[in-house]
Amino acid sequence: MKIIILGAGQVGGTLAEHLAHEDNDITVVDVDGVRLRDLSTRLDLRTVQGVCSYPVTLKEAGAEDADMLIAVTNSDEVNMMACQVAHTLFSTPTKIARVRATQYLTSKGLFSQDAIPIDVLISPEQVVTNHIRRLIEYPGALQVLDFANGLAQLVAVKAYYGGPLVGQELAFLRRHMPNVDTRVAAIYRRNRPIMPRGNTVIEADDEVFFIAARKDIRTVMGELRRVDRGFRRVMIGGGGNIGERLAETLEQDYQVKIIEQSLERCTQLSEHLKRTVVLHGSATSKRLLLEENIEECDIFCALTNDDEVNVMSSMLAKRLGAKKVLTLINNPAYVDLVQGGEIDIAISPQQATIGGLLTHVRRGDIVNVHSLRRGAAEAIEAIAHGDSRSSRVVGRTIGEVKLPEGVSIGAIVRGRDVMIAHRDITIQTDDHVILFVVDKRRLKEVERLFQVGLSFF
Repeated sequence: MKIIILGAGQVGGTLAEHLAHEDNDITVVDVDGVRLRDLSTRLDLRTVQGVCSYPVTLKEAGAEDADMLIAVTNSDEVNMMACQVAHTLFSTPTKIARVRATQYLTSKGLFSQDAIPIDVLISPEQVVTNHIRRLIEYPGALQVLDFANGLAQLVAVKAYYGGPLVGQELAFLRRHMPNVDTRVAAIYRRNRPIMPRGNTVIEADDEVFFIAARKDIRTVMGELRRVDRGFRRVMIGGGGNIGERLAETLEQDYQVKIIEQSLERCTQLSEHLKRTVVLHGSATSKRLLLEENIEECDIFCALTNDDEVNVMSSMLAKRLGAKKVLTLINNPAYVDLVQGGEIDIAISPQQATIGGLLTHVRRGDIVNVHSLRRGAAEAIEAIAHGDSRSSRVVGRTIGEVKLPEGVSIGAIVRGRDVMIAHRDITIQTDDHVILFVVDKRRLKEVERLFQVGLSFF
């Protein structure tokens, strides 16, 4: 597939890295020559330096015969204009754009073939907000991912010493919980993946990914670790777009406080938010945190645009008594460095956004792609089509499907029913199949599994 990526920042660079390793023809465009040189020395791709929305720049990048344009520069206006130019002058089939401003996103009819022709809109702030909301709903989870419109969920937890299943073989899981069907999709031990078998023993500090129906998630979490008390009091450091959206989505069900440095922004927040307490000050102020009873806070979320402020405010909040701290880290290289010590959960907005972009790049009927462990693995939701003659999966039991090495099926969603994967389940057309891919070199093989042969037509 010939893909043009506009913007060589964190999102564009990370996306290019994902796609360049998958035998795509990638061209990256940016005004910053230093960024482009860095990418071209590390990856097998073309680069073009220039203004991303200019026709001459897009023509040089190969827009005339490109299959897809992905506009992820830091400017909403440049992204939108680039899609308009690609549509009008080059008839680019698929156009994806990152748009942040709420004023654009809430304007009905703005994004259509008759107006601004963007096929897929990506809003990083909304993606990150939803991600954090799910983590707050499930205290103790490191990652919570929805599949089949939330009917099934994949959850990552750290197994702690003293948990009922620590020291037990996975085969014990079904005997211990006969009324709950779940499957451990993967285990990461000392940052290395383990493909789980029935005789695999769960150890303390293992990062365990399991899949289950949404209604059973809390029960399974309770078996793998001590159950954390439900969160009620939430404090947010940073009143930017993500902080505001998170407060807005939480304030009906939680006691929310938000700390913002800018007095003008505080005024805007207090006018817009209904039940959230808005505080003017710095999230790194020990005096302010103590005055606001940080020791009674269930979770402190550091969501400013400054990594250093986020890390320092999180560490201070934890030392002053906050039960949990969640930190937004814009530099993905720092995420693994800070998570697991005083900082309980570190989130990379780039990695949270990448999944939404990859969903539209994958071949076959792929409806969901989630990046796991900062891109080390992927969870994919694919829809099975065809019949036993035209499809490699339809009409076959899970045990009969020839999965590539490092790939496992976690569950099948049929209508409203969630069926945890067992060897004797037969895959039917229109089933949503949820796969866990540890070895990303096998992604093309997974895509081919769900492509329908000509005999179906």
